[in-house]
Amino acid sequence: MKTRITWLEEMAYVARSPSGHALVLDGPPELGGQNLGPRPMEMLLMGMGGCTAIDVVNILRKARQDLQGCELELEADRAESDPKVFTQIRVHFIFTGKNLSTKHIERAIELSAEKYCSASIMLGKTAQISHTFEIRDV
Repeated sequence: MKTRITWLEEMAYVARSPSGHALVLDGPPELGGQNLGPRPMEMLLMGMGGCTAIDVVNILRKARQDLQGCELELEADRAESDPKVFTQIRVHFIFTGKNLSTKHIERAIELSAEKYCSASIMLGKTAQISHTFEIRDV
């Protein structure tokens, strides 16, 4: 995998992905940023959320669950001093669907966390990651 990060101005950069997408990253205003885009650490957390969401939804579809929606809320704590790595990450899934199986959901989250989600497994080297979920029947 190869990407390119190009400095635009002040603390703003454009990041280009290998799949041809681009987005602006920016630093916080106290470091000269202008809030033009997410911070790099925010992108790491969002990337982990996207990675595990893709896994879990795919696993639940293969299990023929009548999944109609999946939303994740992620919250992370960081170390007080540099490097300010993530120390704890809490992932909360909100599933909507008909007659969703708690057993299938628990297994899908476990498989993502322990086998498939490279981002979670990598961030789990420095952070304690916990998962919770709720089911909203429609």
